[in-house]
Amino acid sequence: MKLHSPVPERRTRLEIIPLIDVMFFLLASFMMVSLTMTKQQTIKVNLPVASSAQSDFKPDMINLAVNAAGDVFFDKSSITLPEMDRRLAERFGKDPATPVYISADVNTRYADLVKVLDAAKRVGFTKVAFNVKPSNAAQPKP
Repeated sequence: MKLHSPVPERRTRLEIIPLIDVMFFLLASFMMVSLTMTKQQTIKVNLPVASSAQSDFKPDMINLAVNAAGDVFFDKSSITLPEMDRRLAERFGKDPATPVYISADVNTRYADLVKVLDAAKRVGFTKVAFNVKPSNAAQPKP
């Protein structure tokens, strides 16, 4: 003998719309977090201050640095100028549109900075910029 329940039988349904909403939220969250995780990989130098400076670091770039003593660094490693020319030529061969960022200490001699800039331009890089530290006075006043 089979007993029947007075409650009507309903089929179980899997609602997929809320699942899609959750997945889009997670995707957007991970994308936003990954954008804030990029960091510049250079040595610590005391950068000069500029009022129009903006932070625009990208993971695929070349970081050159010159300290106050005139030592040149290529992505945190100390190198000589001929070695820097060779490594810049290698990177130019892979991607000529790679941006080159030059960091220099406030007390760096102008001649040392020009040697690094000239090496990057001589190899053929066209996107060369100097890293500067933004000043607090750079915010527009209402």
